[in-house]
Amino acid sequence: MTEGAETKPARVVVADDQTVVREGIVMLLGLLSGIEVVGAAGDGEEAVRLVAELAPDVVLMDLRMPRCDGVEATRRIRTEHPGTQVVVLTTYADDDSLFPALKAGARGYLTKDAGGDEIVRAVQSVLSGDAGLAPGIQRRLLERLSAPEPSQPVSAEPPDGLTAREVEVLALIAEGLSNQEIARKLHVSTATVKTHINNLFTKTGLKDRAQAVRYAYAKGLVRPPTGGIT
Repeated sequence: MTEGAETKPARVVVADDQTVVREGIVMLLGLLSGIEVVGAAGDGEEAVRLVAELAPDVVLMDLRMPRCDGVEATRRIRTEHPGTQVVVLTTYADDDSLFPALKAGARGYLTKDAGGDEIVRAVQSVLSGDAGLAPGIQRRLLERLSAPEPSQPVSAEPPDGLTAREVEVLALIAEGLSNQEIARKLHVSTATVKTHINNLFTKTGLKDRAQAVRYAYAKGLVRPPTGGIT
């Protein structure tokens, strides 16, 4: 980016079947810098149509909606319009809501008690290739994925051609550390951390941090702490 260039606001579609809630979210986002609301949908079917019509950067997606729920709408958007990311914004934080949404392709997951700053961070995170997960959601994800798959032996050698440093970075991602925190812990630059992450994502075929956490535990590269995660 050249000096003096302005960063374009993220173009966002809001999908929620409750009119008062939807209008409230649109009003809140209108007060935030870095976000431009370009459309609002009352169900998943309308959300998919608006994405096709408007090509937004991000959809803030409710889950429990008529005609087409948020999970199915997310799946269709990520399949048909991969340039649009999805951040779930819902009342529900239970596993039966969380994991199907992430599996469908959502890169972020927030509950509706999230503040404006948290929503902006999640939108910016998914647009930069990271996962936009609320801290409590990330903790639930780690707890669910803390045990390696029984059928997967722990390898003496790192899988998929990963280097020892890449495995170390992967383990810190699984602990929930940001790029800046990893850089400080390893005494390297943030740019170096990003290079390691890009390399390990390329080697493993991973697309985001949520998948990286799942991969780390499934491959036995990270072991749950004694007594579980608190």
